[in-house]
Amino acid sequence: MARYITTTLPYVNADPHVGHALEYVQADAYARAARLRGEDVFFNTGVDEHGQKIFQAAEKAGQSVQGYVDHYAAEFKKLKGALGLSNDAFVRTTDPAHIAAAQELWRRCEANGDIYKKKYKGLYCVGDEMFLREGDLVEGKCPNHPNMEPAEIEEENYFFALSKYQDYLTEYLSRPGVVVPQWRRQEALNFIKGGLDDVSISREAKRLSWGIPVPGDESQVMYVWFDALANYISTLSWPGDTEGNFEKFWTKGETIQFAGKDQLRFQSVLWQAMLKSAGLKATDSVFYHGFITSGGQKMSKSLGNVINPLDLVAEYGTDAVRYLLLRHVSPTEDSDLTLDAIRGHYIAHLTNGLGNLVARVMKLAETHLPEPIERPESEPFPQAYWDALDAFEFNKAMDLVWTRIAALDERITAEKPFSVVKEDPEKGKAMIRELARELYTIARLLNPFMPATNAAIKAAILTNRKPENLFPRLV
Repeated sequence: MARYITTTLPYVNADPHVGHALEYVQADAYARAARLRGEDVFFNTGVDEHGQKIFQAAEKAGQSVQGYVDHYAAEFKKLKGALGLSNDAFVRTTDPAHIAAAQELWRRCEANGDIYKKKYKGLYCVGDEMFLREGDLVEGKCPNHPNMEPAEIEEENYFFALSKYQDYLTEYLSRPGVVVPQWRRQEALNFIKGGLDDVSISREAKRLSWGIPVPGDESQVMYVWFDALANYISTLSWPGDTEGNFEKFWTKGETIQFAGKDQLRFQSVLWQAMLKSAGLKATDSVFYHGFITSGGQKMSKSLGNVINPLDLVAEYGTDAVRYLLLRHVSPTEDSDLTLDAIRGHYIAHLTNGLGNLVARVMKLAETHLPEPIERPESEPFPQAYWDALDAFEFNKAMDLVWTRIAALDERITAEKPFSVVKEDPEKGKAMIRELARELYTIARLLNPFMPATNAAIKAAILTNRKPENLFPRLV
């Protein structure tokens, strides 16, 4: 099976935060698991570089807009190495190929009669880059940005006929699995039942020059969301499809998008209507994760509680951060993380848990076995493990692995191979070989979540050498 996996594109108006890392690591674990099952995977990430918010941030910083986005795009690119990501592509919405794809998508929607021009007046949230409906407001403000005053804007823009697709979207969202978790799908259906308005999809270039020109009308630039959503297919070389990736991974493959819970209206409503208008296949599934809070509050620079994933990796290491995000953050609900909690998880489950177990087993093996064990045959993984991954329940899949880690640790304590090998060397060696084989299986199960740890444990077993501390003690 060909499987296409993509994250959303974060705005490049600030450094990456741990919420971005969560989405990247979830998608990467899913991609690695798919490859383990023999699936042909194309995994995409990237950055969104257009829009009013970025234009204003660059002005405030006293930088050219291109220089500003180049700087932050480079910061996000660092996450590939820092988080051990296996993405096949990193798309920037300022890439010429993406610009061409966004304009072609516009032309196809326009040719289908779904784009028209009219004057409009409304409240606009720069934080979300969207016009607000009366029903969206909470005390006169955007619920996602209560500290920002919506701006009243009146201008002539192009609109996308989203209302035309109300019945289609209702039918699409009635299919089980197109949105995970299920209650998010119901949330999208409830939104549609409230009635869909047509969406403004351009801005006057004299007010906002930083965007992709509208085909045939350079007095307007594309609304950042119409532009950015096209990345999911521009990265596959659509519309030219020179390498056949669009046909293979989008048209004929299984498509899965990862997104934050605040993206529901864009990913599962607007984007699906745009695809239908352009005559393209809908996304097969969108998985929505929750947010990470810190100390019970949303992360913000003003509160000083933002957690930078690059800082975490520098202190704890790549696989420790992956472990933390995949096991101790809920896949779908909001989760609270503090620096104290991160430290506690690291010590309890990695240093004193997995790291200590590997050291115990491999010390016994190195001391008492004359040669490494043979590479164990690859046994099928437990079905419960695959079921958890198929449901995007990364924490449950990892809990299954840590259950085996605890069981192996307890087995060493109960059976005392370190004593048996002195009294009955052959029996003791047989016990140690069995411990090493189980540790090898544990390493295999860690592959999608902690790939470097997986490789380090297997290498230690197959060379019969106790490795350096996998998770060093903190000072």
